[in-house]
Amino acid sequence: MKKLITTLLMLMMAVNLFAQGEGSPIADTLAGSEKIYVVVVCVTVILLGLLIFLFSIERRIKKLEKKS
Repeated sequence: MKKLITTLLMLMMAVNLFAQGEGSPIADTLAGSEKIYVVVVCVTVILLGLLIFLFSIERRIKKLEKKS
C-alpha cells in the first residue's frame, strides 16, 4: 500500500511539472494558422464513428444472447 501511495504521489508531481512548460511549437503553429480546428473536428468524427460502431455491435450481441 505504501508503494502505491508513493507511486501515485510521484506521478502527480510529474504531471504538475509537464503542466508548467511552455506551449509546444507544433501546437502554436496549428493554433496560429487555425488548422487546430481541422484536427479537432477529425478526431471528433473518428471518436463518434467508433462509439456508434461499438453501440451497434453491443445491440447485435444482445440480440444473439436473447436468442440463445
